[in-house]
Amino acid sequence: MELSGAQDVESGGLRGKLYASLLPAGPRVRPAYVLLHGIGVSHRYLARLHLELAEKADVYTFDLPGFGKASRPPHQLQIEDFAAFVDAVLTEAGVSRYVVVGHSMGAQFAVELALRQPDRVAGAVLMGPVVDTPRKTVTRQALALTRDALFRESLTSNALVFGDYFRAGPRWYLTELPVMMAYPTEERLAAVSQPVLVLRGARDPVARRPWCERLVQVASHGSMAEVPGQGHVVQHTAPDAAAEIITDWVRAAALPASSHKTATPEA
Repeated sequence: MELSGAQDVESGGLRGKLYASLLPAGPRVRPAYVLLHGIGVSHRYLARLHLELAEKADVYTFDLPGFGKASRPPHQLQIEDFAAFVDAVLTEAGVSRYVVVGHSMGAQFAVELALRQPDRVAGAVLMGPVVDTPRKTVTRQALALTRDALFRESLTSNALVFGDYFRAGPRWYLTELPVMMAYPTEERLAAVSQPVLVLRGARDPVARRPWCERLVQVASHGSMAEVPGQGHVVQHTAPDAAAEIITDWVRAAALPASSHKTATPEA
């Protein structure tokens, strides 16, 4: 599934795509949402969640540099590089306050963005976060992803994920894989002062429950939620449930609303 109205965005020599769905002009009663995908994939597996959230809030979703329809950078990027890119693009778009929602490796981008902009990131949602510290090997992660694809995911989610893997190509995937594996998620999350929601599918073999519980303990203001019966790509297979959990958490946490944006509304 693809969103319409892609905007070409650039910062620091890096290029990506931005998909924005904005409410009509007027006072905001919810913070904007910024959705960040994981390694190898694109905005497409976030599109259903994007549309669910866009019914009540402004939503921005990316194809990050090297993934989806975005051109490939000439060198390896660190987690900090992706966070800096997103930060610069949102600043240019006039997005002043938002909740960042990252899936899988995107959860690492979300953590780093929250650290980079504590006054602008109202909160962070870590969906299916990686990498489980006790299982921090490529082999174990590959086995977990394989188990998820074979026994947990729908045909459409597998088609989206593996289609995007093919588009990104093995060279770029393998270039960024060591970055994902090396990022100290627990250590960096411990320094995040904003509210954090850890969200997982209850049958996710990648972001296992003990690991997610550990992240909640590490976070200064952590909460956890699960979607029953779902695997790793919960935002695609159960977008309505995921959106409800996120919006209820935002409401309960009383996160400040965003000011009006300057970007052009897109569906």
